[in-house]
Amino acid sequence: MELLQDIVERDKRYKLEAYLLVNDGLQHTLKQLEARRHVSGRELLGGIRLLVLERYGRMAKAVLNSWGLFTTDDVGNVVYNLVNAGLMSKTEADSIEEFHAVYDFEEAFVHGYDIPARPEPEPGKGN
Repeated sequence: MELLQDIVERDKRYKLEAYLLVNDGLQHTLKQLEARRHVSGRELLGGIRLLVLERYGRMAKAVLNSWGLFTTDDVGNVVYNLVNAGLMSKTEADSIEEFHAVYDFEEAFVHGYDIPARPEPEPGKGN
């Protein structure tokens, strides 16, 4: 945790929660794979999007913005801060450009969010 605090101190654009989210998003993405392997920036962004929508629903964009994340480029900056600190790894094929304008936060987290439907109560059950 001390290393993360150092990163946050060096790059004040992003809150500690943004770094924790990237780690959680990576774990969430890896769970979706059949076999553990390296994930691309785009795959990571997809996993983060799903995780954030599950956790925060309609508040997802506001939560991300409060942590300093406004674009997928910001997520890339957080990832590369973690890489530069030795807390994440990358391959030679990876680059920060993989995170550039992958999706629009307004579209992904506001317009792209469907409120989960409540299951209909079963007839005869007192709900």
